Amino acid sequence: MIADIKKRALHRARILEGQLRGVEKMIDDEAYCVDIITQTLAIQKSLSSLNKLLVENHLRTHVADMFDAGGERRDAAVAELLTVFELQNNRGASA
Repeated sequence: MIADIKKRALHRARILEGQLRGVEKMIDDEAYCVDIITQTLAIQKSLSSLNKLLVENHLRTHVADMFDAGGERRDAAVAELLTVFELQNNRGASA
């Protein structure tokens, strides 16, 4: 993993961990539903930021190597990226 991206991804993951603990406490304390939803939406945005970092790292490392290798490895990289694209679209459609 690229050092700078790893550092930022770990930071984002730690923020997410804190946000989830906060939501758990809000639920336990029976906080106002809209306030809890506001926090869960913020978590979704944080997850999106983390995913963007992970995709960037994957493109700059694994995918670049797979494309350089050509042939079946290149085809596998394309298939992998299409799967990620489909997963994102399916998740977005169900929200």
